[in-house]
Amino acid sequence: MSLSAGEIKAAAADLFDAERNGTQIGLLSRRHPDMTMDDAYAVQAALVERKLNAGRQIIGWKIGLTSKAMQDALKIDIPDSGILFDDMLFADGGTVPAGRYIQPRIEAEIAFVMKAPLPGGSISRDAVLAATDYVAPSLEILDTRILRTDPKTGQTRSIVDTIADNAANAGLVLGKQRHDPSAVDLRWAGAILARNDEVEETGLGAGVLNDPVAGIVWLVERLAAYKQSIRAGDVVLSGSFIRPVEARPGDSFHADFGPFGSVALTFS
Repeated sequence: MSLSAGEIKAAAADLFDAERNGTQIGLLSRRHPDMTMDDAYAVQAALVERKLNAGRQIIGWKIGLTSKAMQDALKIDIPDSGILFDDMLFADGGTVPAGRYIQPRIEAEIAFVMKAPLPGGSISRDAVLAATDYVAPSLEILDTRILRTDPKTGQTRSIVDTIADNAANAGLVLGKQRHDPSAVDLRWAGAILARNDEVEETGLGAGVLNDPVAGIVWLVERLAAYKQSIRAGDVVLSGSFIRPVEARPGDSFHADFGPFGSVALTFS
């Protein structure tokens, strides 16, 4: 790691304040040009600690940057991950209050809800399925507490900015439908995402590392490197198979997953 303990703490404090105040900070990758992914996860951990101290509770994990298009855009070849908190969860068909987010965007995903813990280390696809209570359609709300582009240099966000910012995590909606993951071919579980009744994106679960379960396998192994693990009861967003769609004030979103279900959300 290249950042000092003080620099990690300061970056986490800036991100915490940015979310609370509805503002954005400059690129951490510009502030710390030698910042590594380990540094970024250390900032994320310090940010999580601040949230826990403020009374938030962890309800699960999200996996990001699982599609080839998003990885190519950030010039990486691996996903990233972030933490879900209790105040991020919205009801299916619910409404996001005005001003809640800075630059929200929506993604469609398959959510896993776990009935058993998944300890760290190498794990099989079958072990993930055995530990899963059910899978459900979901929407993820992304937001960025870091500028997408530096106004002076034109430099864009990098993977370290995204990871430090809790993987751009902001909210989630779970559909009401529940499925046995062993009874559904998740590679073919897809969605049609409409904004204000106009189709914006379509995609299939195979867009997530060729199999959404593969994302959970990756997460278990990544968490082990940081002495973390998935718990029974955790919600895990397995990664988006569509590009993120901008959520403007007054927009309504509906994701039609066909036989798999549906999920909806409106922004005030």
